[in-house]
Amino acid sequence: MEQNTNISNLFDLQIDQQTNSYLGETAKWTKFLSILGFIFCGIFVIVGIFFGSVIGALFSGKLPGAEMSSAPGAGGFGALFAIIYILLALLYFFPCFYLYNFSSKMQIALRNNDQSQLNNSFKNLKSCFKFLGILTIVILSFYVLAIIFSIIAGAAFR
Repeated sequence: MEQNTNISNLFDLQIDQQTNSYLGETAKWTKFLSILGFIFCGIFVIVGIFFGSVIGALFSGKLPGAEMSSAPGAGGFGALFAIIYILLALLYFFPCFYLYNFSSKMQIALRNNDQSQLNNSFKNLKSCFKFLGILTIVILSFYVLAIIFSIIAGAAFR
């Protein structure tokens, strides 16, 4: 029985001064990057709304000097543009949110020597990478589907 406890203690990890310093610096940089990410999310939403309305007006022929022909339903391009940019901002928001939570909780954990905050911090870091991993798989799947459809379309029109 005593041997099992020694093995368990053998694999317990400790945060020494050097690791504490690395984690503290990492938390500062991740907080900076997450705040920058939040700013970019806001810019994406503003660009989506502004240029969505400009593109919608341009395609519907409502802008002065716009000589483009007004086709029925052409104003929907602006709405589509706005929706795409807002969705991109929403997708980018979640990794930034998890990264911000990681950095905030890590700073609290290191300052107060709090194990539960440290665990929550790493839980948020895991969630950030899990989200990015799943998003990467989804995007790669779309690329594979696009390549397959391109090959099929190329073969059909040959």
